[in-house]
Amino acid sequence: MEQNVFSWPLRVYYEDTDAGGIVFYANYLKFFERARTEWLREIGVLSSTMARDHQCLFVVKATNVEYHAPARLDDELQISAMVEKTGRASITFLQQARRGETLLVSALITICCVDMAAWRPIQIPKPVLQLIRPDLFRENRN
Repeated sequence: MEQNVFSWPLRVYYEDTDAGGIVFYANYLKFFERARTEWLREIGVLSSTMARDHQCLFVVKATNVEYHAPARLDDELQISAMVEKTGRASITFLQQARRGETLLVSALITICCVDMAAWRPIQIPKPVLQLIRPDLFRENRN
């Protein structure tokens, strides 16, 4: 994995698979959600804190997923998240699921900050923006 990528380990369980014995395609979205949440937690951004202190939270706005190869029961995967770009109210992640060096799934996922009362996009709170690590930004990779 590249140095500027957040990586989260995941084991494939029986509940993750379909009748064909491979990971059900929609479960990768769950895996990506967990990796993004762990990245945010690692930098100090908790959903509960955003809700309490800023009355906002992140929701998924868009996904673009490409499936390259299947994962199977008991596989050890690495689920990565890297900030592709940020906007006034959004963060777009490049995410991947890998088994060793093999790329299984890649996705661009955009999350949007929304006001909890109106459910409309709002600017990402300044304290949250300040916690985003610049070394995770794609344009800063070596």
